[in-house]
Order: sequence, then structure tokens, then C-alpha cells
Amino acid sequence: MTKLKITLKKSVIGSNEVVRSTVKSLGLNKTNTSVVQEDTPCVRGKIVKVQHLLNVEEVTQ
Repeated sequence: MTKLKITLKKSVIGSNEVVRSTVKSLGLNKTNTSVVQEDTPCVRGKIVKVQHLLNVEEVTQ
């Protein structure tokens, strides 16, 4: 199964609480931090919600 490397590229300062909680649920806290998540529909939905703040890359292992 493929994995996604998700990087927070823009700050959540000035964003509403829904965006902040979505970014936090992805496991991201600070700008320029990265996490690797499984490629599931749930994670894809969260990414679409805050795609203007993220960089996403597919990682194959």
C-alpha cells in the first residue's frame, strides 16, 4: 500500500478552528514539519480540506 508524505508549508495562524483541528489530526504542528500517513480515504479527505496549506508526495516502500 502506498504512503503519503504530508508537509505543512503554510502557517495556520488566521485560520478558523476547523482548519486548525484538521491539520492537527493529520499529525502536523509546526510549519515545515512532515509526517508519513497511509493512503486512506479518510486521510485523503483531510488533505483536500486543507490542501492550500500542504505539500503531498507519494512514497512507495
